[in-house]
Amino acid sequence: MFAIANTKDIKDDLLDDLGLDEDYSSSALRALVEGESRYVKDLRVNLKNTLKSEHISKKEAALIALAIAVNAKNEALKSFFTDLAETNEATEEEIGDATACASLLAANNVFYRFRHFVNKDSYNKMRAGIKMNIMAKPQLEKELFELISLAVSAANGCEMCVQSHEKSLLKMESTEERIFDAIRLTSVVASLDKVVT
Repeated sequence: MFAIANTKDIKDDLLDDLGLDEDYSSSALRALVEGESRYVKDLRVNLKNTLKSEHISKKEAALIALAIAVNAKNEALKSFFTDLAETNEATEEEIGDATACASLLAANNVFYRFRHFVNKDSYNKMRAGIKMNIMAKPQLEKELFELISLAVSAANGCEMCVQSHEKSLLKMESTEERIFDAIRLTSVVASLDKVVT
């Protein structure tokens, strides 16, 4: 009986962290609580730990997480990370760019995954014809836009895109620690999306 109450309390704390009503539920979250899964605590700790970084500011973390939530089409998480970004002084333009980045990279990731999977010279030589003006002149700092692009590409499993964005970031003098923390955060938001739907 104690384990159920403890798991429920941790679930309530997680929902509180996310600004969700304690009555919020999903079938996955119910399964974790009813199954007395210790993973509820892991998920909460993982989120807290990855939102804090020596290499990524709180605003940047919120914007990266927002892009992953947009990519996952998760309304609850989009709302939370938008609020978190605003709390950390992100502008409407920066929030718009994080959202636009998720949408643009969804297109790019499908396109470049196809090229990579098929690997034919004929397709590789054809012009993509996908407008990407925002990449050249984003409202966000160019390096942060590139970091979000990398995060979304990793979430979408586009190997070619991940390699390209990581290479670009290192040319911009971003650090491997910063890249690694962005990917850790991306992985946790992706896992949270499976439970908070």
